[in-house]
Amino acid sequence: MSVTSVVFNAGNEEYAIPVQYIVSIENMEEINPIPHLPSYVKGVVKSRGELIPVLDLATILYESATPMNIETRLLVIHTKDFSYGLVVHEAKEILEIPSETLQQVGLVAYHKTKYFSAIANLQDRLITMIDPEELLDVLEGIKEIKNYMAELQQEA
Repeated sequence: MSVTSVVFNAGNEEYAIPVQYIVSIENMEEINPIPHLPSYVKGVVKSRGELIPVLDLATILYESATPMNIETRLLVIHTKDFSYGLVVHEAKEILEIPSETLQQVGLVAYHKTKYFSAIANLQDRLITMIDPEELLDVLEGIKEIKNYMAELQQEA
């Protein structure tokens, strides 16, 4: 068995999210900022006719924004009850990661990093796997944002 995943960068590290959560990988377009949201929320964009919040992975992980340039991408992610965009640097490949290379990390027990589901220990690289559902669970203020986005959808 293997896990098909989209591999991208944040900071100097490689991360991956299983493809079943990825709706699309898009070039960065203009983000409509919304004031008074947590620093990891860049604003909202329209994707496939739907307004979705845009979260910056580098801000979540390292408290520094992803540099906006030609390699910046927006991963549109759909979880069971919420869609969002994730700003990443250089979404560079779709990779079949063999299940036997996935190792659980003790860091997963730490409540603020429980979204790291495993580390792919490949021959010449390490890729940290992210669970996009768990990522939402640890973010402060995300419940209010989910509620706000639900209201926006009902008004549209």
